[in-house]
Amino acid sequence: HGMGGLTLQDIFRQGYPAYEQTHPLPAHVRKAAQAIMACRTAALGGHIQACPDGPFRRIWYNSCRHRACPQWAFLQVERWREKPRARLLACDHSHVIFTMPHALNALWRGNMPVLTRLVFQRVKDTLLSLLADAKYLGAQPGILAALHPWGQTLVLHPHVHCLVTGGGLTAQGQWQAGRHGFLLPVRVGMAVFRGKCVAALRPAWERQALPLPGELRPQSFLKLRHRLGPPKKTRWHVHIQERYTHGTGVATYLARSMRGGALSNSRLARCDGETVTFGSVDNHASSASRGAPQRQMT
Repeated sequence: HGMGGLTLQDIFRQGYPAYEQTHPLPAHVRKAAQAIMACRTAALGGHIQACPDGPFRRIWYNSCRHRACPQWAFLQVERWREKPRARLLACDHSHVIFTMPHALNALWRGNMPVLTRLVFQRVKDTLLSLLADAKYLGAQPGILAALHPWGQTLVLHPHVHCLVTGGGLTAQGQWQAGRHGFLLPVRVGMAVFRGKCVAALRPAWERQALPLPGELRPQSFLKLRHRLGPPKKTRWHVHIQERYTHGTGVATYLARSMRGGALSNSRLARCDGETVTFGSVDNHASSASRGAPQRQMT
């Protein structure tokens, strides 16, 4: 529950039915909203927990099992976190963040499943192709990646967080440790990532795998694609954080983002029927100020 016992389910039940009638929403949004409203209610049925050797008996309503629902998320975060933690290698790791330009937000809203697959593939291609080069690593690294579609302030901000091993396997199957104390030059990573994404957009559109939203006409899309190429017109941000001696902390961070959606119940302060007030932290704050209390947004 939130600061005042408020939940995201309360807010959706109060405001979503009317909102849905007046706003065009993609299918994945409608599915998430319906799941959040139905979670642990009679709408999804229930199950009985009972002891075969005694009188103990308890009835539970079923959970929606949707990754955007914070009510279902807590145990799932713990379970998901254990999977990558058990697979982490005993080496140092780098935390790399690939960010999609906000110029693509309209296209993203209408094509989130297609663009999610596209950006994951291009992130993987970028890291594997560069780190295969002997001047950087000369081996194939291990990569754990998770998509964050939103920022703390609920602004659409698609970016992929990657945990990358500080070494990898050579073509001969031998472990090759990183030699230079850094993973990649940021500018090289940005250039390759940008080039691979821009090159993939037009073929996806031409084979009709990328339907354009209503406000984006074919000519506008081609102009947008042209603007996405030159780095001075559109920035494709790639951030490479400091090296970690192990990857557990970043893996935990990824687990929390993979389950529960963009807004947890604990961040909710109040809802007056027209507005919602919630807590947020500055993702770009200095490490010294990250422990500061959340600021509230309405």
